[in-house]
Formats: sequence, C-alpha cells, structure tokens
Amino acid sequence: MKRLGILDDDVELGELLSTYLAGEGFTVTVWHHPDRLLEEPFETSFDLLILDVMLPEINGFEVLKRVRSRSAIPVIMLTARGEEVDRIVGLELGADDYLPKPFNPRELVARIRAIARRSAGGAAGVPRPEAGEEIAVGDLRLVPGTRRVFRGDEEIHLTAVEFKLLEVLLRAAGTVVKRQELAMQVLERHLTYEDRSLDVHISNLRRKLGNETPAGERIQTIRGAGYLYALFAEKASG
Repeated sequence: MKRLGILDDDVELGELLSTYLAGEGFTVTVWHHPDRLLEEPFETSFDLLILDVMLPEINGFEVLKRVRSRSAIPVIMLTARGEEVDRIVGLELGADDYLPKPFNPRELVARIRAIARRSAGGAAGVPRPEAGEEIAVGDLRLVPGTRRVFRGDEEIHLTAVEFKLLEVLLRAAGTVVKRQELAMQVLERHLTYEDRSLDVHISNLRRKLGNETPAGERIQTIRGAGYLYALFAEKASG
C-alpha cells in the first residue's frame, strides 16, 4: 500500500503531509477540491484515500458517499477534535478509520500501515489463510484467500476492516471475543473510553449480513465482555 491520495483544503497541511509521507516511502497526490479527486480513476490509481471532513462546497461525508458508490478503496477520515459525531458518521458511511485533528503524522502512518496489514490479511493475532481455506458458519462462508464473503449464494461486499472483523469472529464462533482483544486484532490499537469505532463497524457488519436469524442474533453483544458470533444451523436461517 504505497499510493496515497489526500483531499484537504488546507494547502499548508497538504504540503506537510506530502513531504512527511514521501519520506516514509509513500507516493502521495494531494487535492484541495473534491472535484479533482472525483475526476480521478482512484479505484486503480491509489491504494488508500485520506479525506478531510471539513471541505468547501462539498463536505467530506458526501465525498465518501461518492467514493463508496464506486469503490471499496480503504479510506481514513480526518475529523475535528472532539466532534465524535463526525467520527461515527464517517464510519457508518464506510470509512475504515478516522484521525482527529490535530494529529502526529507518525500516528497517520501507523493507521495506514495497520489498514495495509488488514487488506493483506495479516492483522495481528489472525492466522494467515491456507491456500483454498474457507470458513463456514451457519449460512455464511468466508474465503480468506480471495477476501470474499457469501451468505448462501449471495456475495456480501465488505470493507477491509469489516472483513477482518468478521474473520476474527467466525474463527471464534460460539465463544466471546473480548472487546479490547477484538480491537487489537482488527484495529491494532486499544480503545479509549470514548472510542466507538469498533461498535460502529460491528453495527455496519450486522446491517450488511442481516443480524436477525430464526435462531437469534447473528452477532451478539455480551455486556461487559465483548462480542460473540452465534453458532446456528444453516437450515435455521433459510
């Protein structure tokens, strides 16, 4: 994951990030207006996008919607510090992660590299897939090697973080995965008290997979402990 696109109307910040990230081995393109990014074939030209929420004319959420309408490219949102609602909305719209301003560029690099590991199937604590491996639980089938998920015959399209989250839960199906353990395996960081990013990704996953089954909830919240992917017979959900 070497080709980065940054959308931020702050020219000075764009130059600073471009210089810093280039020094870390990334190839960086900076746009200061949404139209310039949306005119680009970013799906094939870039590995990850960094979008600022506060933009003139079109805000970063609208840009994210347009990006997601045509691509599953990883996205990091830059949000105003203290604006928790911005972080939640960005994640609900399909962002992989967020970083509140002001931030240390080293933290941005860490987030980029964590997403790269997730996209490559190498997040901490998750076994690398064997060739041809499939994980089947109930009506779901996850194929780590090709990063595809099927519910019955229907393919479910997930972001990199949603895929890794589901993989961890399926590998531990029937047992509780502690919240902080899940965050470390999937997001590669401990969650602070106010960090709801894992919960929002879980909510997105439930919505895409369909959480209600005749056998009960697919992904269950175990209060004070973590999350559990329920074991149920495939025929029970059909």
